[in-house]
Amino acid sequence: MSDEQVNLAAEWIAKCEKLVIFTGAGISTESGLPDYRGPDGVWTRREKGLPPPRSKVPWHLAKPNDAHLAIVGLQKIGKLDFLISQNVDGLHLKSGIKPEKLAELHGNSYLMRCVDCDRQMTHEEAGWDKTVWGNGYRTDPVLKGQPKCPHCGGRIISSVVNFGDPLPDKEISEAVRHSQNCDVFFVIGSSLVVTPAAYMPEYALKNGAKLILLNLGETPFDNKAHLRIWKKAGDFVPKVVDAVKKILK
Repeated sequence: MSDEQVNLAAEWIAKCEKLVIFTGAGISTESGLPDYRGPDGVWTRREKGLPPPRSKVPWHLAKPNDAHLAIVGLQKIGKLDFLISQNVDGLHLKSGIKPEKLAELHGNSYLMRCVDCDRQMTHEEAGWDKTVWGNGYRTDPVLKGQPKCPHCGGRIISSVVNFGDPLPDKEISEAVRHSQNCDVFFVIGSSLVVTPAAYMPEYALKNGAKLILLNLGETPFDNKAHLRIWKKAGDFVPKVVDAVKKILK
């Protein structure tokens, strides 16, 4: 691994005023979960007529890996302004990221959302039993007697955003605002092809931010990135965070 890339990324992050990190499924592959557009990803296999890849661990048993924990390290030293994620695996919250610093644009498999008051809650808080009521997706039929929002009595649905569903207003607006106001935008493990999430680095670039892009596959932003890294997140991100801490000592 190039020490020059590690040191350059660390220098930019240490000196920046507002760092935004953007993560895709590629950050969670080292936790045993499949990605989508990698060589053996969900959509890659589907396009080849193959069944989806098997997760190496059950989703509910997946644990945050070194890359997730390194991002928490940036939060602890006050260098993380905001984290935007396309992932629904819940690993960022499990790792210790503060909810107010996180926008999960595609939802969270472990959270429900009220369509009326927009509050999020765990399945337990909602009284939602999947074995009885199913996933509770927006497009699922409303079943007689299913739990309602404990806060306002409105309909609760899975927070997961499926194809055709609207993105959550609060999360998308927060993601846009932070992207437009950052000076370093660090992409980790995303192919940057799913919109509107993929518009975020463009907002950052228009603001003059430096774009650091780490992904094992090609992306539409490869030629726009100020620093392009072809490494695994768990190998690169912890080294960068360690270097940031040394600079700030």
